[in-house]
Amino acid sequence: MAFVLPVLVWWGYKEVQNQFVSPQAMLVLGGSTRRLEREKFTADFAREHPNIPIWITGGSPPRFTQQVFYKAGVDPRRLHLDYEAVDTVTNFTTLVDDLQARGIKSVYLITSDFHMRRACVIGEIVLGSRGIEFKPVPVPSEKNPEPIQKSIRDGVRAIIWVATGYTGADAAKNKR
Repeated sequence: MAFVLPVLVWWGYKEVQNQFVSPQAMLVLGGSTRRLEREKFTADFAREHPNIPIWITGGSPPRFTQQVFYKAGVDPRRLHLDYEAVDTVTNFTTLVDDLQARGIKSVYLITSDFHMRRACVIGEIVLGSRGIEFKPVPVPSEKNPEPIQKSIRDGVRAIIWVATGYTGADAAKNKR
C-alpha cells in the first residue's frame, strides 16, 4: 500500500498537468502500415494546429510521408523527418536532444492507440530526462493493446539509456 499511494499521486499530478500543457511541437512515432494511418491522422491534426512543427521519427519513406502532408495542405517546412531510429526506444533517444536544443518543453506524442502505453512509458523516461512534457494523442486502430511486457522491457531500456547512453537496440533487435 505504501507504494501505491505515491504512484497514484504521481499519476494524478500528470493527468492534471496534461490539462494545462500547451505543446510546442508534434512528435510522431513512425511505423504505421502501408495505408499510412499515423501520417494521415497527423496531417489532419496538423491542420488544426497550424503553427507548430512536426517531427516524424522512423516510418514510411519520405516521399510517401511528404505526399500525405502535401495533399492535406500542410506546409512542408513544418516537417522534420528523422530515420535514425530502429525501434520505439530510439524513436525518442535520437530526437530528444534536438528537441531540447530548440527549446521545446512540450510535445504532442502521436502514435497508434495499441502502441500508446509503451510510448508513454518511454516518453516519461526519455523526454522527462530532458524536462520535456508530452500530451498523448492516440491514432485509432482496431488492434488490441500491446502486451505489458513490451512496455516494461522498453522502460528498462529507456532507464539504461538515461544512465549510460546505451539504448540496447542491437540486443532488442536480436530477441525479436
